[in-house]
Amino acid sequence: MTRTNGIRQHAAAFARFVGLGGGVTLVSSAALAVLGGWLPFAAANALIALVSTAATTELHARLTFGHGRPDLRQHLQSGAGCGIGWLATTAAVAALHALRADAGVVLEQTVYLSATGLVGLGRYVFLRLAVFTEHRPAAGPVALNAPRGGASRCDSYRPAA
Repeated sequence: MTRTNGIRQHAAAFARFVGLGGGVTLVSSAALAVLGGWLPFAAANALIALVSTAATTELHARLTFGHGRPDLRQHLQSGAGCGIGWLATTAAVAALHALRADAGVVLEQTVYLSATGLVGLGRYVFLRLAVFTEHRPAAGPVALNAPRGGASRCDSYRPAA
């Protein structure tokens, strides 16, 4: 892959990540506004985070990074990233309420969506580098000065004189 093609592929993957993640985030935001009337914010946010993470892990594995269906390990790794995102978004909204107890739903959603956007940037890097890494074949063993006849690598190594 040339450098230019690599940049294009990563830019396209990031655009898909933003589109898919942004769509799920908007749906999650609306659901959070509804659930927030019945549950404490932290509990509603945790429920939304779990459901949206499972959905976006499937979407990002298949469509953003082209890895097919994610396995349990990838779901668990993505879930760990979700935990960090939940802490950040919950802390941001809690800080808002500590500073402005009378904050309405519009301001609360603005803070929530802003924090989610920042978390999303970190999530993209985490998913790209740790969860849905590019698979490259490992280099095989290299035999130096290997004589024909099946000598082992240890037997065939001759240090320079």
